[in-house]
Amino acid sequence: MTSLFSDSISEIKQAATIIKQGGVVAFGTETVYGLGADATNSQAVQRIYQAKGRPSFNPLIIHFSDLDHVFQFVIKTELAHELALKFWPGALTLVLQQKKNTNTQISPIATANLSTMAVRIPSTKVARQLIKFSQKPIAAPSANSSGKISPSTAQHVFQELNHKIDAIIDSGPCQVGVESTILDLSNNVPTLLRPGGVTLEDLIPICGPIISNQPIETKIIAPGQLSSHYAPHLPVRLNCHEIFPDEALLAFGPPIEHTGLSKNLSNTANLEEAAQNLFAYLRFLDVQGRELGLKGIAVMPIPKTGLGLAICDRLTRAAAPRLA
Repeated sequence: MTSLFSDSISEIKQAATIIKQGGVVAFGTETVYGLGADATNSQAVQRIYQAKGRPSFNPLIIHFSDLDHVFQFVIKTELAHELALKFWPGALTLVLQQKKNTNTQISPIATANLSTMAVRIPSTKVARQLIKFSQKPIAAPSANSSGKISPSTAQHVFQELNHKIDAIIDSGPCQVGVESTILDLSNNVPTLLRPGGVTLEDLIPICGPIISNQPIETKIIAPGQLSSHYAPHLPVRLNCHEIFPDEALLAFGPPIEHTGLSKNLSNTANLEEAAQNLFAYLRFLDVQGRELGLKGIAVMPIPKTGLGLAICDRLTRAAAPRLA
């Protein structure tokens, strides 16, 4: 049975002890709930992959509690340092070249044997305390079955991973609601690998031109690059202006007329509110829709600006042909 912890200091310390002993613990961040293990312990990292059913070629993000700790493991470029000072702690992941002369190495399983590493400092107090108390960098993908809807509450994690992991720290709903932005700085020109909680509009004034990388299956260098991901069981249909009788509706702004099952990401078309609600509402429509015998989920159009770019990215992957 998976242990459920509160976000009290004493119970975070208990969870940190589990991490130090090679266990896996789910914990809330500002983006989504992560499934964490000691990033220097290959056996512990392997347990993350096993619990999620995650393919071994898909690397993990390594989470740190402070800036100095990050740059013990990766090469600090001028741009990386500037972005770190601006956006960390926060919902930005940077892909950087690993240092090879550190005393403690990150497990090659966590980085999928790549020369690069995806790193970030989460902004929630619980996440940083867990890292600090465990005295280890923590490898942590989203705390859900691989390819399925990401969890934004502790209950979502429990529903999917109970008996598969050691503990869950319940710190309430996630505030951003979509995963971190992943920016690759390992080459000459910054490349956006995954839009997320930090927008392109935020990054461009510091980075200048940013290449937007399309989903690829042949060279995965960071999480979130698989074309099919974040997927409910029901098929998802995008940019809908009409809803079929056997579909649930995921609305945005003034909704289309629909008398059946529906949820509205934001009645006022607020993208921050929509991002917070995205995964919880997708999960709700999927569960209730299947109970009602519905055949799919129709999604209204969402603008690809600000956080809308991240929302549309997640929905596009949710609607993609499913991996075998």
